[in-house]
Amino acid sequence: MGNDKVYNLEERTFLFARECRLLVRDLKKTISNIEDGKQLVKSSGSVGANYIEGNEKLGDKDLKFRLKISRKEAKESEYWLKLLRDLNEKHIERIEVLIEEANQLKKILSAIINKLK
Repeated sequence: MGNDKVYNLEERTFLFARECRLLVRDLKKTISNIEDGKQLVKSSGSVGANYIEGNEKLGDKDLKFRLKISRKEAKESEYWLKLLRDLNEKHIERIEVLIEEANQLKKILSAIINKLK
């Protein structure tokens, strides 16, 4: 994900989901990694999917609802990443970058939601 921040949020959420999938692919195939990885794949993909759906809004209420789901999925992704980090010493730095990105996505989504109020 490098130091170059992507300011297009659709692209940024796509890159986040892609990097999470690449991480899961590279983890040792333990029961916990497989199960936590499945959850991470689902939640990380939902961040962007719900953001995109919100952009095709049916109204402000729908947009706000989709953005809140997207933020919730970013929080959930952070949770799974923390579990994976604590059980995969070999990938700590890589996972820390993804945890920080999940946190940044939460903040961005919260700012957008707060502007809609």
